[in-house]
Amino acid sequence: MKIFNPSAITLTKYLFYTGKGGVGKTSVACSTAITLADKGKKVLLISTDPASNLQDVFCTKLNNKGVEIKDVPNLIVANLDPIEAAAEYRESVIALYRGKLPDSVISNMEEQLSGSCTVEIAAFNEFSNFITDEKFQNDFDYIIFDTAPTGHTLRMLQLPSAWSNFISESTQGASCLGQLSGLESKKEIYKKAVATLSDKNLTTLILVSRPETSPLKEANRASKELSDIGVNNQILVINGVLTSHDDEISENLYQKQQKALGIVPEGLKAIKTYMVPLRAYNIMGLDNIRNLLIKDSETISKEKINANIFPSLKAIIEDLDKTNKKVIFTMGKGGVGKTTIAAAIAMGLAEKGKKVHLTTTDPAAHLKFVIDENSGITMSHIYEKKELKKYQEEVLTKACETMNDEDIAYVEEDLRSPCTQEIAVFRAFSQIVEKADEQIVVIDTAPTGHTLLLLDSTQSYHKEVKRTQGNIPDSVKKLLPRLRSDETEVIIVTLAETTPVYEAMRLEEDLKRANIPTKWWVINSSLYKTGTTNKLLSAKASNEIQWINKVDEHSNGNFAVIAWHTDDVASEKLKNL
Repeated sequence: MKIFNPSAITLTKYLFYTGKGGVGKTSVACSTAITLADKGKKVLLISTDPASNLQDVFCTKLNNKGVEIKDVPNLIVANLDPIEAAAEYRESVIALYRGKLPDSVISNMEEQLSGSCTVEIAAFNEFSNFITDEKFQNDFDYIIFDTAPTGHTLRMLQLPSAWSNFISESTQGASCLGQLSGLESKKEIYKKAVATLSDKNLTTLILVSRPETSPLKEANRASKELSDIGVNNQILVINGVLTSHDDEISENLYQKQQKALGIVPEGLKAIKTYMVPLRAYNIMGLDNIRNLLIKDSETISKEKINANIFPSLKAIIEDLDKTNKKVIFTMGKGGVGKTTIAAAIAMGLAEKGKKVHLTTTDPAAHLKFVIDENSGITMSHIYEKKELKKYQEEVLTKACETMNDEDIAYVEEDLRSPCTQEIAVFRAFSQIVEKADEQIVVIDTAPTGHTLLLLDSTQSYHKEVKRTQGNIPDSVKKLLPRLRSDETEVIIVTLAETTPVYEAMRLEEDLKRANIPTKWWVINSSLYKTGTTNKLLSAKASNEIQWINKVDEHSNGNFAVIAWHTDDVASEKLKNL
């Protein structure tokens, strides 16, 4: 693979970066912007990432209009806050109904408009102006977006029913419907923006991934989803590739990466692919941004660990046992190691003589081959696709009884949203959690606070309005109070990196909104904890310290750090965690 060098590639005017959280979208987008600006091109860089750290990257206070970057004369950077935009948009829709509808109905509407789909619509609303405004087209050679809209959002923008007045009033089931109500005036702007995205002469979609199985699968999914609606001009950038090794840790990491690159999903093989070598430093400051695509700097960070000792996973297990927790979730973004941590916790509790039931949604989990049948642990597996299909069919069957074809098309699209999948899986979870009456239940994925509130507000709405909003099983109704009780613990799993930590904090805030407190954090896959002697990895490990300290402070010392390890999960390795 060639190293990604924007100045040596023919690029279109609009560049959209997309990829799983934490893969380095912002870093690669920023480096692209500076590389092109240094060549004399006029560049506008716009971030719509809720976890964006652009202000830290450029060491400059930014706004949503655009700020000139000192020492990069041709670069202007705008930082759009989609969370703030979503809040403003949500209020603009709901204000029309305040005082006219009961409070429970207003609460339901607020929650309908609080999910990730609404944030994305609000972000698209913000940056569609940059795509369609002729002034920006004339003033800049390149307009770069850090975070592209998903195929789900773009398809929804193209549906006629998406523009009807709060369509969720006439739908079945808890969902993310209604995000577009009140934006009729923007319809033509959106139409032009979507057309620009689909024009291969104007737009390039840059899929950013890491040399790891989960991010590559996510890149493949995004590629297909966007390709299906005509966004076909794509390239793949694999960030963080280790190119040499000289100790056991670096060799293991190198082999793990090469294994993932050897089984790249079929859909990505036809896409032109570039790489960015693994860098030791955090991408902050102009020098590091410039160097990202050029060279490394293996400088050891001078920051020191604040904690005198790191609590181990064993300490968390001791606390779970002492406080008599019955329902335990591990929660975090994909790829942080929730399944492994859940299995290790289950094993630790079983060793204390507890009856434990472990449930996973990870299709790649081989835990049944790892956990001894005589260990006191029973296991089950939730197949997300199967549960999603079952829920989709149920909702559509009801919708077909009362809706026209146009509205059904919108419901079909909404059923592809992240919230729908969570709700479908959550219903399967609810039946398993009933087992907590007799044993401890450990589950490797938790529903977000938004999903819980969506189900909760749907129940309130159901009482207020005499109609069916999809079947909410009794097991779900019983589960909501149980998750808010002292017998439930949500353990947040993250990595010692910028985006995973910020995203974990957002998940925690989400749970707080649903009145579900969290106590323990786990920093997984830490290079700092490995004691590697490889020069590059040692420098990279030292740069984890600021994030370990941040989690330490944020969690009041209730955290554990687990060393990076290969994917070969075995019983003894789980015990060692």
